Amino acid sequence: MLFPAQCWRWTARQAKSQKLGRKHDSEKNLQRDNACPQQLLHYTSEGVSALNLPVQVDQKQLMDVLLNVATVRPVFIWGAPGIGKSAIVQQFAADVGLECVSLLGSQLAPEDIIGVPQIVEGCSIFCPPRSIAREEPYCLFLDELNACSHEVQKAFYSLILERRIGEYRLPDGSIVIGAGNRAQDNAITRPMSSALVNRMFHVELTANSRVWLEWAAQNGIHRFVYDYICSRPDHLWAQPPKTEEPFSTPRSWEMLSDILHSYGEDIPESTLSLCAYGCLTAAHATQFIAYVRQVRSKYSLKKILDGTQKWPGKPEERDVLYFLAQSFRSQLIKELPESRSKLSGESMALAFRAKELLIELAEISLEIAQMTITPEDGTDLPNWFVVEAAKDIPRLLRKRE
Repeated sequence: MLFPAQCWRWTARQAKSQKLGRKHDSEKNLQRDNACPQQLLHYTSEGVSALNLPVQVDQKQLMDVLLNVATVRPVFIWGAPGIGKSAIVQQFAADVGLECVSLLGSQLAPEDIIGVPQIVEGCSIFCPPRSIAREEPYCLFLDELNACSHEVQKAFYSLILERRIGEYRLPDGSIVIGAGNRAQDNAITRPMSSALVNRMFHVELTANSRVWLEWAAQNGIHRFVYDYICSRPDHLWAQPPKTEEPFSTPRSWEMLSDILHSYGEDIPESTLSLCAYGCLTAAHATQFIAYVRQVRSKYSLKKILDGTQKWPGKPEERDVLYFLAQSFRSQLIKELPESRSKLSGESMALAFRAKELLIELAEISLEIAQMTITPEDGTDLPNWFVVEAAKDIPRLLRKRE
């Protein structure tokens, strides 16, 4: 089946509307950039429900923040579930030579912080828990701090600001770090009082595939997982769904890696599917399975691009075709410049070859070819390429007839 010319005209209209949409988004971003700090806080009648920081950090940048800020002031790390907050804090504590003591806010009662009273010489003295009352300096990690009840939050006030609980003071050199999920992550969160928010330095952690891959290369991540994220870095993290189902995060990819190591290299495809769907966003799991099948079948996007191999055309290879097409799309987004004026000889050759491959792909599956150039999750092919493809592909089609 050939790609009808009207499909490409529709794509050109889409490119124009996407351009207008990005202009509108830019205006909204400008409004946000000009917002006063109070506008970055989401208030409820009970307190601050979320903190939208205009600047985020990756794993490496967060480590630098902790080394320079956490040693002098309490730090609160915002971030989605599974993004690596706990692992970074534990690594930071090890790097500075401190034991990391973790308290899970969602499971604490006030007495777990302030302790229980004891009568000494006719006066009551609160005895803090042994996990907190230590003689040597340590790193106190208050995980899920914004999942605490308001009573527990109040118990943290003096601990966070003054580093004391009743008459007990944290040893000099101790560090206090809090962390929590964001309200938009569908996790357990409670509004934090503005008094508690104001006692800490705030930073928001985001997933960075390049940094994660550097870490993965040094920590034995399974080659299937590592190579897949190399080809689809946009699948490292997915927005938490509104329903109870697995979703992709750095933590879930590490979990899948551990499971694959446990099963061994000869894991059956049915078991691989079970493992992938049990850890990842369903769409990511589907493409990961197709990637493994592609590896085992010896198909290669590089060989398809250089013309030594064709797109897989058998009906039973359709999922492999879909994965290769999505990888092809990702490579075009990565290598083609936003502006045509910045085209190099190499990228111009890639653009021309891409149009030929889109025709070949459409002859096998019109649907997959359309999906390859359709905007997805805010990632678009350059407008100039989409417009040129809409003009050139019908002409190339006529030449092939």
